[in-house]
Amino acid sequence: MTQNQATQVLYEQLQLPIFQNRMYDSEAEAVNCPRGDIRLVEDLKTGLVYNAAFSSELMAYDAHYQNEQGVSGVFMQHLGAVAGIVERCLGREELVEVGCGKGFFLETLLARNFDVTGFDPTYEGDNPRVRKHYFEPGLGIRARGLVLRHVLEHIQNPYEFLDHLREANGGHGRIYIEVPCFDWICEHRAWFDVFYEHVNYFRVSDFARMFGSVIESGHLFGGQYLYVVVELGSIRPPTIDMADRVHFPVNFLRGLNELRTAADGCSAIWGGASKGVIFALLAARSGHAVGTVIDINPAKQTKYLAATGLLVQSPQQALAQLPAGAPIYVMNSNYLEEIKKMSNNAYTYIEVDHD
Repeated sequence: MTQNQATQVLYEQLQLPIFQNRMYDSEAEAVNCPRGDIRLVEDLKTGLVYNAAFSSELMAYDAHYQNEQGVSGVFMQHLGAVAGIVERCLGREELVEVGCGKGFFLETLLARNFDVTGFDPTYEGDNPRVRKHYFEPGLGIRARGLVLRHVLEHIQNPYEFLDHLREANGGHGRIYIEVPCFDWICEHRAWFDVFYEHVNYFRVSDFARMFGSVIESGHLFGGQYLYVVVELGSIRPPTIDMADRVHFPVNFLRGLNELRTAADGCSAIWGGASKGVIFALLAARSGHAVGTVIDINPAKQTKYLAATGLLVQSPQQALAQLPAGAPIYVMNSNYLEEIKKMSNNAYTYIEVDHD
């Protein structure tokens, strides 16, 4: 790690795809995708971790961006757990989901009879409960609670953004925030979990320094996500706690350096989303390229992964060509049993997030 004035550099990686979940129609287009650099730093004033090489001007999401996880029964169980926290801490009435994306979680709440309105300018559906613009001051909406799931890690100035939401909601109300957990990434040396899209990397303690009133906090999805419920009106500029500095592992890339693949190239990745994109790219750079990518999401199948140009196949297509016993790199161990069942437990399963 190196120190540069008011920041300390934790990790650097060059030329990652700026959109790891954007799918491409051809191998050439995927290989030539837009790229950006990673320079993760710890801010020595705020204590927050972010990509100092990030440029928001590069980020323009479109219909080719596919990050839907709802096709998995395991992920649906996770969303059910989140709905329970929202009900317990925010109630069921007068809720707003900020950045609702394709609306999957909003539809989950509506199916459970929650009173919720979604805001997202990129929404492509036709549900009248979703407004296709930002949640901002001047709308005349005062929600009892806001839901912010996997949005804040994409926002370049998270404190300013949260303060903006406080203002938009009249200075009051609670907010449920869910983001990837940086402590989990460090503990598991999850080098495949650092993305250009994610400009911020949070710990639970970051929110305790950013809000004076934390109602509830914890971890979800096998520890990979963290959540907090806070009073919006208690927001304050974060200040670093020198007794709670980031402990970034010096051997963060150990798993990559020890990677093994079948000599004949008969190995596969199961999970053609963010983790799989970065895993495939860095594995190839280290001389351990994989040949097959499997994903159950139909929107990803027959498309190509950013940077490597690997074709994404359905389990049926891919497994018909993969020899029994071949290594399958499971990108997320939360799905291991689901994957074993779908593949008749006929392969060698390597959980990449078990360091």
